[in-house]
Amino acid sequence: MATDLHGQLSPAAVRVEALTRAFNGRPVIDKLDLTLRPGEFTALLGRSGCGKSTLLRVLAGLDREIEGTVLVPKKRAVAFQSPRLMPWKRVWRNVLLGLPDSPGRAVAETALEEVGLGDRSDAWPKTLSGGEAQRASLARALVREPDLLLLDEPFGALDALTRIKAQQLVAELWQRRGCAVLLVTHDVEEALLLADRALVMRDGVIAYETPVDLPRPRDVGDPPFTALRTRLLSELGVDVPMTAKAV
Repeated sequence: MATDLHGQLSPAAVRVEALTRAFNGRPVIDKLDLTLRPGEFTALLGRSGCGKSTLLRVLAGLDREIEGTVLVPKKRAVAFQSPRLMPWKRVWRNVLLGLPDSPGRAVAETALEEVGLGDRSDAWPKTLSGGEAQRASLARALVREPDLLLLDEPFGALDALTRIKAQQLVAELWQRRGCAVLLVTHDVEEALLLADRALVMRDGVIAYETPVDLPRPRDVGDPPFTALRTRLLSELGVDVPMTAKAV
């Protein structure tokens, strides 16, 4: 069945039941169940090829060759690792790209201001840094006023310092907007810095989940943070040396 839409009155931002997606007869997602609560920030981890990005594409409505039940908000937006900006359109026009009824330049500029690009609205995409291009992609998601924001490794191509700034920006935007967020990432620390809940996907299902009940802002050196990181790495099949656990 195709992905179904619901309004804001649902008690869950996302409800998935017995979702299956197969490629050439091989299920990548195999009877998966998942619930995301309104306003919740959820991080989805897993080894490469486990189906994380496939699940995100299903929730975004980009993959409809599925079996099972998938209920998602009508208002949702997605940002990918690649900003996917059109080089022949100025930044503000890229922000409005894909909207059925263009709300006008002022709306685009408001979103660009929110992500710290208010002075770059007339720029061409090729003149943006990697971090600026990713922020423009986030602005394009924000103009849709989403109840569900889907992030598919949006910081993966950024250098370390730019990545930290981008993580902080996403945290601020989420707290300000209050929408549900699903972040697909390979980075355990990133998941624990940002999320209310961390999920590990394995063998086509959600194999493990844990609340991230840590005060914000979070410190990677705090013992509870370190303990959660060690547990998640273990679930991902990574053995942490005892010396690292004690740090």
